[in-house]
Amino acid sequence: MLLIQLGTPNSPSAADVRRYLREFLGDRRVLDMPQIPHWLLLHLVILPFRPRRSAAAYASIWTHRGSPLLLHSRGLAEGLAKQLGEGFHVELGMRYGEPSVKAALERLAQRDVDRLIALPLFPQYADSSTGSALAHLRELACGMRQSSELATIDDFYDHPGFIDSMAALVRTPLREFRPDHVLFSYHGLPERQIRKSDASGSHCLSSDDCCEAIGAANRNCYRAQCFATTRALAAALELETEPHSISFQSRLGRVPWIHPYTDHVLPELASRGIRRLAVLCPSFVADCLETLEEIGIRARQQWMSAGGKDFLMLPSLNSEPRWVEAVAAMIRDRGRC
Repeated sequence: MLLIQLGTPNSPSAADVRRYLREFLGDRRVLDMPQIPHWLLLHLVILPFRPRRSAAAYASIWTHRGSPLLLHSRGLAEGLAKQLGEGFHVELGMRYGEPSVKAALERLAQRDVDRLIALPLFPQYADSSTGSALAHLRELACGMRQSSELATIDDFYDHPGFIDSMAALVRTPLREFRPDHVLFSYHGLPERQIRKSDASGSHCLSSDDCCEAIGAANRNCYRAQCFATTRALAAALELETEPHSISFQSRLGRVPWIHPYTDHVLPELASRGIRRLAVLCPSFVADCLETLEEIGIRARQQWMSAGGKDFLMLPSLNSEPRWVEAVAAMIRDRGRC
């Protein structure tokens, strides 16, 4: 079993963050643009200036044990190994940074496994996350001449185990906090990447209600899957009649990204008289820079400055026992296919 997570710098130093960003944003599936503009943007705009700012953000969430993302992902892998028991070997690989996917494959090869099940830890499919991780895995496996049969879990945006685990985790904190509004904030994507995923070429982003249901045209649409996750979680948490909405965070550059933007939604909610806001981030299964710093620190500060009174950032699944059991069930089901 190979868990694939996005990645993290080795430390919150500017040098390590620069090294990480060079690998991450050097991926042409992440910054999907022609080669020359991609090189200019990365080397003349991003790498000279962004690492120092990002290093300060990482430093604000770094723990004495290291990166939160790495710690939580290792916790999941360790819990999963215990849950699955004999007959399974579980490894963690980062698409960017360490521990690498290559090193994880080498460790599995030493175990002489006969079947490999790969799970990118991204609930909603996007070519820049799941697609990149699986393409990288297949390239490495081919280069290493891996003979193991390969099976993958490409998304789990509405899998009952994922939905039930998250609902169970946040139900009590939500009830105790009694929010005026629940905001589901997902990682953003450029609009062009959404349109590329449209099998029909005419459905995605063509109307205000294009994500209200998933069909043949948008079955691989990240935005539509985010809306489906929200519908499932709202039902599980019995929020159907309670105020809640969806937004997208973490933009980069000036090209249009999918709407609405989280940092635009926050002041709009405050201007409507909402004072107690709870934020849930269901595109992340482990707490990381985007949840702990972008939402837990910056969004909280923005909310309070806009006139909000109370703010609750709900945790990610991390290595919660119920989530470990859900992932184990996904793996067993995939293994029987």
